[in-house]
Amino acid sequence: MTTPTNPRQVQELTDAFERVLCVVAHPDDIEYGTSAAVAKWIAAGAEVHYFLLTRGEAGIDTMNPDEAAAVREQEERASAAVVGVSEVRFGTHRDGVVEPGLALRRDIAREIRRSRPDLVVGTPFALTFGPGALNQADHRAVGVETLDACAAAGNRWIFPELVQEGLEPWHVPTIVVPSPRDGSHYIDVTGYLDAAVASLEEHRAYNDALPEDFPKPPRLLQQILGGGKETTGVEHSLLVDVYRR
Repeated sequence: MTTPTNPRQVQELTDAFERVLCVVAHPDDIEYGTSAAVAKWIAAGAEVHYFLLTRGEAGIDTMNPDEAAAVREQEERASAAVVGVSEVRFGTHRDGVVEPGLALRRDIAREIRRSRPDLVVGTPFALTFGPGALNQADHRAVGVETLDACAAAGNRWIFPELVQEGLEPWHVPTIVVPSPRDGSHYIDVTGYLDAAVASLEEHRAYNDALPEDFPKPPRLLQQILGGGKETTGVEHSLLVDVYRR
């Protein structure tokens, strides 16, 4: 048997977390791998909250945005329930045209102060997902502003209006951002692939609207979570970048 190698010295993230906040742009963003880690954390006793900046209303070409927003919100709540998440909150930013800046940063900082997590899971913000695959503008905006919002959430004098709302500053010690191609750390999610697949499958209307050649949830999540096996040495893993504050 060949012993798996770890040429990039990817470290396992083994920290135990009590409260986790996942911040993403759209319904289904968490379900492309992160939900496996969520299922693991909840099984270990953590409390996990989801915060989505939009309701994904521009995501289904054949459906009116008002109708799509209601459908996709319901699908996200059902998806979250599969892995044990009961609190799913939505922002009011418009799908497809999320603007980076102070308004977005304030909304994320508000949610951080409200939920008071010891881990924030952010959104990939690189220009690409890999060679030839551009990342969406909403992802880039939410990803960068989440990092800055973690700093703002801990500073009383940034967004003082949040203190007036009764939300005291909160320091976030750890931030992780999924990075399927070249993360610095991995989370061993062996045993949670089926939960992640079931969670993604709850996005029925959205999945049905995808191109016919788009991989189905079992195949897609096997690719995402199983692709690092030779590097990590575990059956399924979520590769992430870790930031400490």
